[in-house]
Amino acid sequence: MKKTFSLLALALVAGLSLTACGKKEEAPATAAPAPASKIVVGLDDNFPPMGFRDAKGNLVGFDIDLAREAAKRLGAEVEFKPIDWNAKEAELGGKRVDVLWNGLTITEPRKEKIAFTAPYLENRQIVIVAANSPVKAKADLAGKVVGVQEGSSAVEAIDKDAAGKTLKELKKFGDNVTALMDLSTGRLDALVVDEVVGRYYTAKKPGEYVILDEHFGTEEYGVGVRKDDAELLGKIQKAMDEMKKDGAAARISTEWFGKNIVK
Repeated sequence: MKKTFSLLALALVAGLSLTACGKKEEAPATAAPAPASKIVVGLDDNFPPMGFRDAKGNLVGFDIDLAREAAKRLGAEVEFKPIDWNAKEAELGGKRVDVLWNGLTITEPRKEKIAFTAPYLENRQIVIVAANSPVKAKADLAGKVVGVQEGSSAVEAIDKDAAGKTLKELKKFGDNVTALMDLSTGRLDALVVDEVVGRYYTAKKPGEYVILDEHFGTEEYGVGVRKDDAELLGKIQKAMDEMKKDGAAARISTEWFGKNIVK
């Protein structure tokens, strides 16, 4: 009985040893690939043609397409997050977004809080009035009510200009669409807005608006990141440089503006 039990025990031990050896010889499971990194882009989703919603509610625009192309080249997923543009620095600093990419003007005050890529687009702050308006030049804005988007560089441009000190009121709006509606109904005498935005809207309603020859200065657009995120800034700049070199940026620009206006 003891002998039989010993033989059974030996057989069991041998079997376990072989099983253990078999497990050691198995090829290790292939590790799952690390998920692609994600870049969260903060934008004003009512800022055509840079970033806005189409008739189906989808986010589209020139900067949207640029950001998507750059993210693809970086092997990163991109998420577009509409934010209060007036609080863009807080959204970026609070790490709720990684990038500000939506017609962001490079200014000295902003450079104190935001790190910018090299400029990729030149823009002006134009003055739009109704077609029948008596306002023909900046000097005619004296005593008038002028609209701007709150938090936009138009506010700073007007503050710096002598004409801005003669206004009756500088009325601030959450978005340019509402401001244009007030201009159409006569609640505003003029609207100061980014040229790329203003020309996009006025082209849709020919004969309704006039753009003055004078403007409130020329400026440049850049992509903004947190000042301590030099790595991401470098990657985006590299992608943008490649897009300019191989023609991708020119293609996107032509699709939106009919010509290449990328710097």
